[in-house]
Amino acid sequence: MRRYDIYKKCFGIFLVVSVCFFVSAPVLAANLPPLPNITVSVGETDNPENVSVLLQVMFLLTILSLAPSIVVMMTSFTRLAIVFSLVRHALGTQQMPPNQILISLSLLLTFFLMTPVFNEVNSMALQPYLAEEISQDAAMDRAVKPLRAFMLKQTRKKDLSLFVDISGSSKPQNYDDISTIVIMSAFVISELKTAFQIGFVIYIPFLVIDMVVASVLLSMGMMMLPPIIVSLPFKLMLFVLIDGWNLMVGSMIKSFL
Repeated sequence: MRRYDIYKKCFGIFLVVSVCFFVSAPVLAANLPPLPNITVSVGETDNPENVSVLLQVMFLLTILSLAPSIVVMMTSFTRLAIVFSLVRHALGTQQMPPNQILISLSLLLTFFLMTPVFNEVNSMALQPYLAEEISQDAAMDRAVKPLRAFMLKQTRKKDLSLFVDISGSSKPQNYDDISTIVIMSAFVISELKTAFQIGFVIYIPFLVIDMVVASVLLSMGMMMLPPIIVSLPFKLMLFVLIDGWNLMVGSMIKSFL
């Protein structure tokens, strides 16, 4: 009976609240301020300015959605991120520095290295386009030229020839005859190869330390002690003594110049 009484009281409270809500709803709705009516329509217009704003918004959203791919594929970010990750694995510090720090450092150095290219794009394409001195097509052609020059400087001819053959296009007479998508593809492959070459060179001294520590522990009969635990302080000490971050970042920046 007690449970029945509780259910009965709850149902009564719910019924009273429901009646009060439905009675007061029209009154509350009458006191609310009028809401704006928003409609979206597609029609004809004789004024191009009415369409230009919409096209600019669509263009901006497209650029923002493709920005991560553009940063990875057309800048120095790929080489920097891979080398920093390989250095962390060579040190054996697991997740130190964290991925957020390595990615942020790679992005910061990417903006530092790409600043001359971005300044050239701004002066040659963006500012004249904003001043209505050139058309959008001319601005795009001018903007891509500094990026093409940067990528071609870092791209191997072998990789470039590979993607030219795969694309099935005719043999180019000069670099201007090569499409941008071919240059981007060859640039990414070249950056991957260069990054792994640099990572291999960085791995060698740390590998030597691991081998020496493992040999010493084996000769002492301490086979139950993992060599990586003993070698980690020595690798960190070596990295600090040679000022590893300064040396590595300086070498990475000079590799793009």
